[in-house]
Amino acid sequence: MSKSTTISSVETLACDAGWRNYHFVKVTTTDGLVGWSEYDEGFGAPGVTAAIERLSARVVALALGAIENALLDVKAKALGVPCYDLLGGKIRDRVRVYWSHCATWRINHPDWYKPPINDLDGVKAIGAEVREKKFSAMKTNIFVYTDGKPQGWRPGFGSPFQPEINIDRNVLRNLCMHLEAIRDGAGPDVDLLLDLNFNAKTEGYLKILRAIEKMDMFWVEIDTFNPQALGYIRRQSPHPISSCETLLGLREFLPYFTEQAMDVAIIDTPWNGVWQSMKIAAAAEHFEVNVAPHNFYGHLCTVMNAHFCAAVPNLRIMETDIDRLAWDHELFTHVPEFVDGHLVIPDRPGWGTEPSEEGLRAHPPQNKGGLLNYGLKK
Repeated sequence: MSKSTTISSVETLACDAGWRNYHFVKVTTTDGLVGWSEYDEGFGAPGVTAAIERLSARVVALALGAIENALLDVKAKALGVPCYDLLGGKIRDRVRVYWSHCATWRINHPDWYKPPINDLDGVKAIGAEVREKKFSAMKTNIFVYTDGKPQGWRPGFGSPFQPEINIDRNVLRNLCMHLEAIRDGAGPDVDLLLDLNFNAKTEGYLKILRAIEKMDMFWVEIDTFNPQALGYIRRQSPHPISSCETLLGLREFLPYFTEQAMDVAIIDTPWNGVWQSMKIAAAAEHFEVNVAPHNFYGHLCTVMNAHFCAAVPNLRIMETDIDRLAWDHELFTHVPEFVDGHLVIPDRPGWGTEPSEEGLRAHPPQNKGGLLNYGLKK
């Protein structure tokens, strides 16, 4: 990569990912180097593709998260080093992960994730599967059981449509049943995490925390736009609290840090850019807070987050989806390697994987995306 090298093109590509799409940025330099990153339009961010395309002419000045990540890939490849070298160097060779959306994907998306889960026995079975596959932690969501069949309970995303998002006895009773079943299957040595998303207000979050007070929880994940409310919840919680996966930029994180609102700050590195995410993690360390990456996208995002985890000192654990689409392996040149519940950090130049354009073309994108679609599906 010469000193006069410039960006010659910024392209966006997408492919079918079952109930959503995967989205990628491809940056090409005048030297012929290609850098990749993955981003998302489904998790409350419709229009990101249009923004990238409009801003690409001002790529250096604006450093949009997705473009920034592709430029990190380009720079590391030019130097012949892994991206973690650009982030300060690797301080760990592997990262402990938790199996995210455990039971969730097989309940909500049975057409794509097998075997489908139709009852509490299926929930218990996937808990056992986590243990048998040597993962040491798992995260699940809220479900209610109508005639014994689980349904996702996501009023914060409009499903069901209950804008008041109150928590009643039925939700509490069913959530406890669900957690007890997955714990029964996994046994006592697998850590259990619960993601409540935006599905309650302060009163409701406290009701849930009281209902599960005696359960052994690794953390309870809560989203709220009010740092004072989250701090109030944390001070009354019997379990560690994680939060902030939807925040953008250090300025949005700082009120939560100063409020001591959470035990673990969750950072979405595709949204913020991995370089910017390192700055957020450094600020978290000042407030004695550990961090964890938000990672429920494709394999490129997983390895991007792996490089972040390799370099950041104050790491708690890493999210990953073990249930994958049948064609996920066709879309990337390399897939993540898991050993005994840990993700092995790749040492290939750049991120260590990139999308296969042939694979993307074989699975053209569907007309899906946006917060509404996410709410109906997740």
